[in-house]
Amino acid sequence: MYDVCIIGAGVTGSSIARELSKYDLKTIVVERGLDVCEGTSKANSGIVHAGFDAEPGTLKAKLNREGNERMEQLSKDLDFSFKRNGSMVICCEESGMDTLKKLMSNGEKNGVKNMKIISGDEARAKEPNLSKNVIAALDVPMGGIVCPFELTIALAENACVNGVEFAFDNEVKDIKRSTGCYKVITSKREIEAKIVINAAGVYADRIHSMVSTVPMKITARRGQYCLYDKQTGKMVSRTIFQLPSKLGKGVLFTPTVHGNLLVGPTAEDIDDKEGTNTTAEGMNYARMKASESVENMPAGRMMITSFSGLRAHEEGDDFIIREAEDAENFIDAAGIESPGLSCAPVIGEYVANIVIPKLNPKKKEDFIAKREGIRHINSLPVEERERLIKENSAYSVIVCRCEMITEGEILDAIHRPLGARTLDGIKRRTRAGMGRCQAGFCTPRTMELISAELGISMEEILKSGRDSHVL
Repeated sequence: MYDVCIIGAGVTGSSIARELSKYDLKTIVVERGLDVCEGTSKANSGIVHAGFDAEPGTLKAKLNREGNERMEQLSKDLDFSFKRNGSMVICCEESGMDTLKKLMSNGEKNGVKNMKIISGDEARAKEPNLSKNVIAALDVPMGGIVCPFELTIALAENACVNGVEFAFDNEVKDIKRSTGCYKVITSKREIEAKIVINAAGVYADRIHSMVSTVPMKITARRGQYCLYDKQTGKMVSRTIFQLPSKLGKGVLFTPTVHGNLLVGPTAEDIDDKEGTNTTAEGMNYARMKASESVENMPAGRMMITSFSGLRAHEEGDDFIIREAEDAENFIDAAGIESPGLSCAPVIGEYVANIVIPKLNPKKKEDFIAKREGIRHINSLPVEERERLIKENSAYSVIVCRCEMITEGEILDAIHRPLGARTLDGIKRRTRAGMGRCQAGFCTPRTMELISAELGISMEEILKSGRDSHVL
């Protein structure tokens, strides 16, 4: 019998797991994928929104501001990449000025600090590559960027070392009510838990309907992205937004924390909750819209990959974080679309405030609040790099030449808490395979390391997901 069963190991489920790991609770996270961060949390803009876009009074607005303010300290505690680079919302026509002023008014009501509307010339003085058509911009210093997989993995690892159990490759098939608990039936096992938390992303409505008759509809909203080579990463220093539409915040133009340039997303409501394919039309649209923000859009040959992610859009356009009306001890954390990533530092606490009064557990005295990430040799000072290589010669052998990732880093990714078991698991933890050649050179050696360390054949190694055999 578990105290809590969390369904979903994305950034929301991992945030909740970490917060609950501060208490004497028996908690399990059930995940249909083979790793944490295999859904929406791995494929988004990586933006820490300041909070000017959310409608005042909504849960999105409340958690966005608090999450933004806490992200910096959390990044230090859990050792993941975060940068407060600031953001701008640009306006290219006089007809858009009312919207720009509305965004500033929203931000002020939501408690966003130090915003101001500046002229086009002032905006270009800060960002010289902005389009000559920009007549004004909302300048927001509190905006930031984060690595979404590093954040999710950091939360999950910290939850794991504090006692939370993770069950991967366990797809929830049904949930049945029982005396004093729920029975969560997965593709591999049956789990009894006093409280169930639904953090299943685009599938949250299906999980909800297993126990509740209160309607919930989650629409998969696909966003397609273009990722550019690091040679283009300094075109802008801030995240550049266009004026939002009813489908979202529009196509943005932003640096990443690792020095690339990211363009996107599109916004398409689709029926397929697995529809993460990209299209030529989507890529062309993203690049065309982004070219309205800047002069001299990077050439197509500078784009090293494309990808898409699915946002879990709820009809009411707000987060649903509450106990189901007709299912006691079943808690939804649903509709967590943008700015869900920005809210991660506080969503776990918000859910815990619902759970803790029900179970009244003691707070742990030995909770481990800090976590050290993988040491990336190429970013270390020379003295520390040399010391590490002397301790372990695997740190002297380069596997991924594009990102300068060593065998030592890959071995660390395999053997740390919730260690990588797939090629994409290695990639998300180390960046091996994320460079210009997109794993063209490093895949064979990475597979050899996975095979040797896990004791499996090369034919058993997966890229990402059950049927993604490389050989």
